[in-house]
Amino acid sequence: MIEPNRDGEVWVFAEQEDSALHDVSLELCGKARELADRVGVRTGAVLAGSGVGKLVDQLISHGIDAVYVVDDDCLAHYQAGSYSRVLDTLIEKHRPQIVLYGATAIGRDLAPRVASKMRAGLTADCTDLEISDVTDPKTKIEHKNLMLQIRPAFGGNIIATIVNFDRWPQMATVREGVMALKDADGSHGGQVIEERVQIDETDLAVKLIKRHIEPKTVNLKGARVIVAGGGGIGSKENFQLIHDLAGVVGGAVGASRAAVDSGFIGKEHQVGQTGTTVRPALYIAVAISGAVQHRAGMEESAKIVAINKDPDAPIFGVAHYGIVGDFTSVIPMLIKAIREKA
Repeated sequence: MIEPNRDGEVWVFAEQEDSALHDVSLELCGKARELADRVGVRTGAVLAGSGVGKLVDQLISHGIDAVYVVDDDCLAHYQAGSYSRVLDTLIEKHRPQIVLYGATAIGRDLAPRVASKMRAGLTADCTDLEISDVTDPKTKIEHKNLMLQIRPAFGGNIIATIVNFDRWPQMATVREGVMALKDADGSHGGQVIEERVQIDETDLAVKLIKRHIEPKTVNLKGARVIVAGGGGIGSKENFQLIHDLAGVVGGAVGASRAAVDSGFIGKEHQVGQTGTTVRPALYIAVAISGAVQHRAGMEESAKIVAINKDPDAPIFGVAHYGIVGDFTSVIPMLIKAIREKA
């Protein structure tokens, strides 16, 4: 276990693939900057890979003060053993007080391994992070500037705040899209620190023979308009109306978990706590009741329009505009009106 280091930096694991940074890593840079400023320390990012030097400036422009670069051909593709070796080594050497990871497939695989090695706590799938003074309920000792790790719990029915009092570094994975992506600041200066980490054969237990990457056909995070259907749509055939409305307004098609579980559409379209978190300019929720799990993934949308035949549906509680009616009647009328205005 690493002793608490209250002068330690706030770190981000800079996840990259094929020399492109993952959006959630850049989102976390902004949050790391915010947390570090609150505590009065520097920000840092661990950038591991092969030929990743060109990504340094991007991290610095998003608020990182020190980029720790480990450039090695062995790190060309993610492997749990080699990447965890990098994080373990650098954390023990530089002793950051906070380490943040994106709650991606890689982040969810890597963070628990590092936490286990460091004998540190880890909170998964956080939706917010804050700094505050907290009193340990057991010892009654007040701890200054601890990280509050905030996440939904019990199926999203409550919001839990988790604190690590004596297990450092404080570590969390953060869901994609929940932190606003700050604009790059070209005037921000930073330091590049090249590191060497000894990676042995035991860290490379898997030999990569061939890679096949399925092309991404759905980009909910990047959509300015999303039309989402819920379980109330009733059938895969009825879901065609959602596609039709999305086509008219130039939007992407989303769905609630109920619609996905019912087989109306693929999981890649799912919005919500167990799907994608989105912040479009316009979100149209059709036949979605508005359970807290779904609202967690879309309530930050700039404008929300809800269409539901139940006037008491919870979705109306977060909607800016609501239409009470049967979607099979409402959507054709909307499509007609939009086409006439075009």
